[in-house]
Amino acid sequence: MRRGYDAVSYLYRGDDDEDLSRRAWVEALVRRMPSGARVLDLGCGCGVPVARDLAAAGLAVTGVDLSDVQVERARALVPDATFVRADATDPRQVSFPDGSFDAVICLYMLIHVPLAEQPSLITRIASWLAPGGILLLTAGHQAWTGTEENWLGGGAPMWWSHAGAATYRRWLGEADLVVETEEFVPEDGSGHVVFWCRRERGLLIP
Repeated sequence: MRRGYDAVSYLYRGDDDEDLSRRAWVEALVRRMPSGARVLDLGCGCGVPVARDLAAAGLAVTGVDLSDVQVERARALVPDATFVRADATDPRQVSFPDGSFDAVICLYMLIHVPLAEQPSLITRIASWLAPGGILLLTAGHQAWTGTEENWLGGGAPMWWSHAGAATYRRWLGEADLVVETEEFVPEDGSGHVVFWCRRERGLLIP
């Protein structure tokens, strides 16, 4: 995965590229956040447009990505945020105290995580949220696992793992996250599901 995004970083997104759907989601999140809120961007890529727009709105942004190239670009493109090159699925590399963030954004990142590791990552993400905190998550709408050998013409393979919307809904509930809204985003004959979730105000982990 790291080699794949290292290879396609500039093919996937240019320094000034826009994404209207992501921008709309970020604007909706910003409206729900107090000034200076702490936001974690998991799978932050090159930082554009999500981390850039969050930081511009005055939020304290931490980005995590597996790709060296993506993180190097993010640090240059969004100097007002903090970026870490690490594997979010590995608790030894990415670990935050309970309640560290007012919001977590995980856009088009979970779909690259092996299915067996996705439930535990969702549970860890939930624990990083402050009580009442928001998770904005995209996942595969239909169950599917596949590979593309020369993704975007970058010369490297890429992998995807989708559990399907009903399974994600169950996993989110098991992590004590309340699904507030759910939206289908069509793409190439199938699509993704966007979940807006809130952490319950009680204790998540005994």
